[in-house]
Amino acid sequence: MSIDFARIPHSAAAVDNLATSGLRLSLIPKEDTLGRAAWLQADAQGFHEAEHSPAKVTELLEACAPHRVTGVWDDSAERAGLPIATARSWPMALSVPGATPVTAWAISSVTVAPTHRRRGIARTLLTSELLTAREAGCSIAMLTVTEATIYGRYGFGPAAWAARWEIATAGANWVGSRPAGRVQFITAESALRSGPEVYERARAATPGEVELSPYWWKVLLGLNSASTDEAANSTVRAVRYDDEDGVAQGIAFYTVTADEQVMANGTLTLKFLVSATDDAYAALWQFLIEIDLVCTINAPLRAVDEPLPWQLRDGRAAHKVGERDHLWLRIIDVPATLTARRYSHPDEFLLTITDTLGLANGNVLLTIAEDGSATTCAHTGAVPHGAAHLTLTIADLGSLYLGGVNAETLASAGRLWEHTPHAAARLERSFHSTVTPRTGSWF
Repeated sequence: MSIDFARIPHSAAAVDNLATSGLRLSLIPKEDTLGRAAWLQADAQGFHEAEHSPAKVTELLEACAPHRVTGVWDDSAERAGLPIATARSWPMALSVPGATPVTAWAISSVTVAPTHRRRGIARTLLTSELLTAREAGCSIAMLTVTEATIYGRYGFGPAAWAARWEIATAGANWVGSRPAGRVQFITAESALRSGPEVYERARAATPGEVELSPYWWKVLLGLNSASTDEAANSTVRAVRYDDEDGVAQGIAFYTVTADEQVMANGTLTLKFLVSATDDAYAALWQFLIEIDLVCTINAPLRAVDEPLPWQLRDGRAAHKVGERDHLWLRIIDVPATLTARRYSHPDEFLLTITDTLGLANGNVLLTIAEDGSATTCAHTGAVPHGAAHLTLTIADLGSLYLGGVNAETLASAGRLWEHTPHAAARLERSFHSTVTPRTGSWF
C-alpha cells in the first residue's frame, strides 16, 4: 500500500463533532512514544487489564509502530494526558473463498471510558475509521469483537465463528489415521521460522483467517514480557509435524498445568494448532490426545466443525463448550469486494443494498461465471431476465460474504427479502463455501 495510511487525518467533521462536547480527537504518530505509551495504558484500562509494565509498553510500542493510532482526550479531566477513548487500525490480509486474499482494514482497540459514554464517541471513531479505510483503498473493514450488540449499527455483520472445545482424553481413544511422518519437539526459535510458513499455506485455504504479525507469534510462544509471570509447569511447548519427505506441514503450541492433588489429572491448553494437510491435523491431534498425565484438553478459537470427534472412538469425548461470533465484516466498496472472491455456482443476482451510513447504498448486478469469477455493475431499471432479486442490508451482505452464513436462514429470519422465487436458495448455492470460515486469532 503506497499511501501512508497511518497519517491519514480524521475528517474535519469528526474532529468538530467531538469538539462540541469539549473533546479532542487526534492521531498519535509513532514518533510520539510518550503519547503512545499513555494511549496503551488507556487501552488496557478500557479492557479492564492491569497497567502495563515498562517492559510491556516497550514491546507494544514496537508491535503497534506501523499502525494508525487514534485517541480522544478530555483536557478538563484530572488525568488529561490519558485518552478517554482509543482506536487502532491498519491494512491486513484476509482470506476469502477460492481467491487471493484481500487487503482489509483491521480495526482494533476500540474503547470508550465509562465516564464518557453516550456522547457519540464510538460512532465518531468507527465512522471515521470506515472513511479512512476507503481513502486507504480498502474495500472492506473487519474486527474481532468482545460484544455482539455494538457493531451492527455501523454496518458490520458476523461472518466467522469460533468455538472452544474440551476433550476428555482418558476415554477418547484415537481411531483416526496414523500418518507416516513424525511429530517432534522444536525450539521457540525454530517455531518462529517454520510456523509462519506453515500457517500461510493453511490460511490461503481457510476463509476468514488473517495474517499474523511477528509479535503475535511471540505471544503464542510465551516470548512476550507477560510470559515471565507464568508458572513453571505452564511452559509453552512447541511441536511440529514433518511429512515423509521432511516437509513441515503442521505445528502446535500448548501448555500443561498439573493438578496438585492428582498428578495424572493435568490440563493441556492448546494455544495454537495449524495444519496444511489432513495428515498433519491427524498426527498433531493424536499426539495431544495421547500425552501422559493429561486428562483434559482445552482448545479455544477452533473451528465450529472440527473433524476431531470423528477421529475418536468416543466422539462425545470432544465437545464444544462455547461457540460465538468472532470476525465481523463491513463492506465499504461493494463491487470491489464481491469480485475479489470466487463462488460455488454460476448465476446472476440483482442485489438491492441498504446502508444507514450511506457508504454502500444502491442496486448492484452480480454476474457469476462458470469458473466462479464474478463481475458487477450498477443497475437501474427492471430486473434482468433470469436474475434473482434480493434486498438486504450491508451488514447482512458482510455476514454472507465468506460463505459461512446460510442465505435461506437469513431470509427465514426476515433479514433479507426475496423479490423473485427461490432467490435466497440461489444465493446460498453460489455464496456457500465448502470450507467453513474461521478466524483463529484476535486482533
